[in-house]
Amino acid sequence: MPKYTYPLPLRWADADSYGHVNNALFLRYMEEARTRMFHDMLPADETERRQRAFVVSQSVVDYRAPLVYREEPIEVDVWVVSCRGARLELGYAIRDGDRTYAEATTKMAAYNLNTGSPQRISEPEVEFFARFAEA
Repeated sequence: MPKYTYPLPLRWADADSYGHVNNALFLRYMEEARTRMFHDMLPADETERRQRAFVVSQSVVDYRAPLVYREEPIEVDVWVVSCRGARLELGYAIRDGDRTYAEATTKMAAYNLNTGSPQRISEPEVEFFARFAEA
């Protein structure tokens, strides 16, 4: 399956008093990987970026194993589950080697922040997302 993989460094502050990464931070890890994945697709100009934004409408996280703080980065895989109309669904795996700490999905909408309304995903965006789509 084609996917985008981001090596994400853990931060000391991510760990709770037990040395585990707080579960709420998994959403932040997904956001960081997704943002890095989208970087080359989104316009560089802030005004244009506001017109071609993507907003999250739903996140579902299935926690598989505790993630203990360590110096080595983890890997966050991102792939496209579906892309049509104004809707985009992404899948995620937060992992290292053979161990998966969480699997997740986010449903998103292509959105114009200036008008406050959803919009169709553009053809160049569809082509970009096709590079990471499930077969």
